[in-house]
Amino acid sequence: AKRTHELIPLCHPLPISFVGLDFDLREEADSGVVAIEATARTAAQTGVEMEALTAVSVAALTIYDMCKAVDRTMRVTDVRLARKSGGKSGEIVLE
Repeated sequence: AKRTHELIPLCHPLPISFVGLDFDLREEADSGVVAIEATARTAAQTGVEMEALTAVSVAALTIYDMCKAVDRTMRVTDVRLARKSGGKSGEIVLE
């Protein structure tokens, strides 16, 4: 999350005060699912949604890299913003 500005054009470095990742492991049908949720906070007057999305994406890619030798059919899907609060746009709840 703290290096988002190095990965995504037009993102600038932010003073991030907190980044947390939660993992939910579960079985669905005949496969396993790892749901990843990131929370990011800053005291700056801007949003940190790109930092949270980057944290989730890099975590998913890391899991993929570690497990690809066991299961080549894995997929990374449904990376999205679920909720945002603060900043100029106020609160946004999408889930």
